Amino acid sequence: MFTPLVENSRFHSSVGKIVCVGRNYAAHAAELNNPVPDQPVLFIKPADAACDLTQGVQIPDGLGAVHHELEIAVLIGTRLSHADEQEVSVALAGVGLGLDLTLRDVQSQLKEKGLPWERAKAFDGACPLTSFVAVDRVSDWTSLSFQLTRNGSIQQQGNSKDMLTPVLALIAHISEVFTLNPGDVVMTGTPAGVGPLECGDRLELSLEDWLATTTEVRQA
Repeated sequence: MFTPLVENSRFHSSVGKIVCVGRNYAAHAAELNNPVPDQPVLFIKPADAACDLTQGVQIPDGLGAVHHELEIAVLIGTRLSHADEQEVSVALAGVGLGLDLTLRDVQSQLKEKGLPWERAKAFDGACPLTSFVAVDRVSDWTSLSFQLTRNGSIQQQGNSKDMLTPVLALIAHISEVFTLNPGDVVMTGTPAGVGPLECGDRLELSLEDWLATTTEVRQA
């Protein structure tokens, strides 16, 4: 089980479930020819999907294209159930970045058949995470900038102001559907610019001036 770092100290709980949000940026929905949803699109990755991004991003072999989806990741600190935004704001333990790795060819095939697509999203290692910084650094959840550079070129660049459902409202909504426990992680959606990874790619991820992480793509 993966236990994250918060401000360079081990969190008191390993990562539990990872609640992910699809199509929370209109530009990303458009690039995949998906309609903009009228409420958050939710799906879950299991705990074994979480791994340490700094140890390398491992992509499966023989399953087609593996796409990166850079997202702001929020670590839950205390239990949330049917919470309002104020309750959410004091229950968060950390903010960092994660990659929602997606087997795009597998996902497309499953979608065409009307089948669930956990195989494309929830495999072991499908959610590499950075360390987290304490949430007291955040003065405005609606103005967080983040970026992914691949082999020296900017691949994804986003700001939480462009989210269809902002962070605190999003987590409050999720808590009405799933109880969130300490160690759970919320992946808040990806901006436009998703694309395939190749072995040997060098990735640089940054969140504001709080986090800057470099890693490499490897074969699983």
